[in-house]
Amino acid sequence: MALILIVDDDPALLRLLALRLKHEGHEVVQADSAEMALARLDHALPQLLITDLRMGGMDGLALFELVHRRNPLLPVLILTAHGSIPDAVRATQRGVFGYLTKPFEARELMAEVDRALHAAQALGVDHDAHPDQQVPADAWRASIITRSPRMEQLLAEAHLLAQSDASVLIHGESGTGKELLAQAIHAASPRRAQPMVAVNCGAIPDNLIESELFGHTKGAFTGAVRDQLGLFVSAHRGTLFLDEIGDFPLAVQVTLLRALQEREVRPVGAGRAVKVDVRIISASHKRLEDEVAAGRFREDLFYRLNVVSLHLPALSERREDIAPLALHFRQTLARRYGKNVTGFAPGALELLSTAPWAGNVRQLHNVVEKCVVLSTTPQVPLALVQRALSMQQGPLAEMRSFDEARREFERDYLSQLLKITRGNVTQAARLAQRNRTDFYALLGRHQMDPANFKSASGTVGEHRQ
Repeated sequence: MALILIVDDDPALLRLLALRLKHEGHEVVQADSAEMALARLDHALPQLLITDLRMGGMDGLALFELVHRRNPLLPVLILTAHGSIPDAVRATQRGVFGYLTKPFEARELMAEVDRALHAAQALGVDHDAHPDQQVPADAWRASIITRSPRMEQLLAEAHLLAQSDASVLIHGESGTGKELLAQAIHAASPRRAQPMVAVNCGAIPDNLIESELFGHTKGAFTGAVRDQLGLFVSAHRGTLFLDEIGDFPLAVQVTLLRALQEREVRPVGAGRAVKVDVRIISASHKRLEDEVAAGRFREDLFYRLNVVSLHLPALSERREDIAPLALHFRQTLARRYGKNVTGFAPGALELLSTAPWAGNVRQLHNVVEKCVVLSTTPQVPLALVQRALSMQQGPLAEMRSFDEARREFERDYLSQLLKITRGNVTQAARLAQRNRTDFYALLGRHQMDPANFKSASGTVGEHRQ
């Protein structure tokens, strides 16, 4: 059984599609517009998306483009009238998995569905139908706490590429957890029994980085009182994680390139090279393409490192992860400091969930740590969270238009309320201090259906995925 999202502005066809798919044992989520489909994708990631091509408002192809940017492995089937076949063919050239011409037979539909689901399974798109439900995390990614469909898609890609030895370049803002993702890839790889060695390229002085990476012999330079193995040799048969590779000195980049190409390193002062077998994962908060264009990073080294690239989204792009992360940090930090802090007071998690988080997960951890250390009650009070957040705000915070900020706040706030109350509108409206009519109007503005949150496990308490 798979979870399938179907999108069509024709109620009759939408109902017929749902009946056929349910008859085959699949679980179906329906949307009568592309906008509603995007709202559905915010809280559940299906194994397949089926959408009509021609719809009022956003059409199926525009929907595909948005979905494909967020979830590139999710297969999409497009339904099209006979006269739109050329458009559908062009769509498949842009990455759409396939298309069906209306009217179509049930067997044709199910043949395409089975083909798409088989492909999705081969690519690792195999999520639980309700990712908000608490399920045991796979051991390889146990340290990554998420309920975000976008992060689940990223982890599916990471697990897929972990099986190869291809070099991986992880992009992401500072504090998004690039090293955690690198550790997860290593843990899912055939090299997991061997060490993963991490090095921050920006933290080593330029004149020592060659020695640190490749090693040196006794007497090779002043202070070299003994032979030293480099980090490449320490990671032999394992993984070498080069963090902040964008800060790697230009003068040493050619030596690194040669080591990657030849699979051997020559310690400083040594007369011969040493064979090494390492898998390279690198990461940078800088855009290496810009560094190449500026002449600060070698283009040939960039292509050697960037065989496969992964982009870690900012915390502000996966706000559904803020509450479970905050709860997890509260638990581990309370244990570390020996504090009897058991949770957050009403409104505290909601405030955390709407903060800007320019520093991402690292900043969230810092704020929760301040709250745990300073809290004098078992429940972290709202005022303490406000104080900790105010200490984090700086003059360089990104400013958005008032309307944009309001829309984003409304949407995130409503989503958080519905997750906390498990879709109970009466309770959510009471927390928001709005009457039910006004609250339903707000939900309608953002095309949010409370029924879709009935199974969400976002109530205040412990949650770890």
